[in-house]
Amino acid sequence: MSVPEQLRYSEEHEWVAGLDNESGIVTVGITAHAADALGEIVYIELQPSEGDAVEAGETCGEVESTKSVSDLYSPVSGEITAVNTGVIDEPKVINDDPYGEGWIFKVRISDEPGDLLDAEAYTKLIEEN
Repeated sequence: MSVPEQLRYSEEHEWVAGLDNESGIVTVGITAHAADALGEIVYIELQPSEGDAVEAGETCGEVESTKSVSDLYSPVSGEITAVNTGVIDEPKVINDDPYGEGWIFKVRISDEPGDLLDAEAYTKLIEEN
């Protein structure tokens, strides 16, 4: 299972890219592990939209697959600056490319994220479950 080293991860299986960039804007998606566990993703709903605030650890949408419906959590706090309409229109992209074209939203972070896992800690988490 792919766990890219450069990303940070939440215990709810979301990933965050770009924590070290100067703009303060990060990209968020769900991990390959989560996409695989869900099965074929057929629908995604993001409750906040561009300009809305999200809080770390709070529900911000749902991911529906052929197997189940799961909540989507924001791994960081801040303002949504972009939503990937490509995954809204074609959710299967998340299964095909979870760390690339399958990103879900971008956030201008307002608080330093404190409880994100590095790749090694996330790998350990998914191996235990």
